[in-house]
Amino acid sequence: MSEPKPLISFENTENAFASKSDKDLEKAYYLFKMMQSNGLVQIGSRLTQLAFKLRLPITPIVRETIYAHFCGGDTIEESQSTVAKLGEYGVESLMDYGVEGKESENDFDRTTHELRQAIKYADIESNVSVIAVKVSAISTSKLLMKMSKGEELDSVYENQLRRLRERLHSICSLGLEKKVYVYFDAEESWIQDAIDELVMEMMAIYNKEIPLVYNTIQLYRHDRLAYLKKSFETAQKGNFKLAVKLVRGAYMEKERMHAKEEDYPSPIQENKAATDRDFNAGIDFCLSNIEDIAFCCASHNEESNLRLANKVLEMGISPDHPHIYFSQLLGMSDHISFNLAAAGFNVAKYMPYGPVREVIPYLIRRAKENTSVAGQMG
Repeated sequence: MSEPKPLISFENTENAFASKSDKDLEKAYYLFKMMQSNGLVQIGSRLTQLAFKLRLPITPIVRETIYAHFCGGDTIEESQSTVAKLGEYGVESLMDYGVEGKESENDFDRTTHELRQAIKYADIESNVSVIAVKVSAISTSKLLMKMSKGEELDSVYENQLRRLRERLHSICSLGLEKKVYVYFDAEESWIQDAIDELVMEMMAIYNKEIPLVYNTIQLYRHDRLAYLKKSFETAQKGNFKLAVKLVRGAYMEKERMHAKEEDYPSPIQENKAATDRDFNAGIDFCLSNIEDIAFCCASHNEESNLRLANKVLEMGISPDHPHIYFSQLLGMSDHISFNLAAAGFNVAKYMPYGPVREVIPYLIRRAKENTSVAGQMG
């Protein structure tokens, strides 16, 4: 007896690559082929960082290769053509100002200004309804680490926390005014408790009517499924909507190394099967509480995306339910994004933008990630 056909499929290449020319696909093929070599990526990453440090003229090379594939442009305005092209196929853009690694209060204020500009842009651009925020891009990691450890803050750090809260309110209040969703990224476990605390604080204020503020939950951590359920209880008691972005995670090697160096148990799941199990359980939990939880399935895993899409249809939930989003990174997994959009689901591509030199840390993470993400070149 043959197995029943899936309700949707990611095999339709006409949908997947409709927005790409033959030249675009050929460039992507060779880029991903190079990124499959872990040694080449490691050496290339170090050489790129060194070249920028020595002010060697490599910006044009980076711009025409990895930057062009994974980023929208130097500015929101330069990203407009990519936003429009995605929009033609029903795919939204999730604006992600990719500048990070700064340390001064002035830099944090400039980043906050850029994030507010992204919200204003989303207000007038129908193909953008979400922006991404990295808390460590508007605050020092030292402050977030001290908060996560529960350390007492002196007057200097208290002042930093006050200014961080002001920035968060500035971003979220404008998001509420313009009805633009704000996705807060997950970061390393040793600063995540502080981020969780601050984002839940924003949710309690700004998610009373609509699920505006989203926290990101990394399910490659063995404690995060329980945290998702605990967050839902908190939201129910506080009478606000829980909104979450579910991911597997992006700092696995770094987390294990840090745990070993600091001599504490690794927060990472023992194997991929455990991660997959908790990710799917997290999706199921959100679906079973769909009127009270808004969630984004931010994954490049074909099985998880297909499983969720088919489950939504089987349950009789509208594909464009406002509490359900799918998201993949710009330049990756187009066969998932475009086929979901063609089937009527809400899909947003994470679109980093910013000056080439400033987004190098982001691009290096993408290159390293792609040495272990199967299926991109295929």
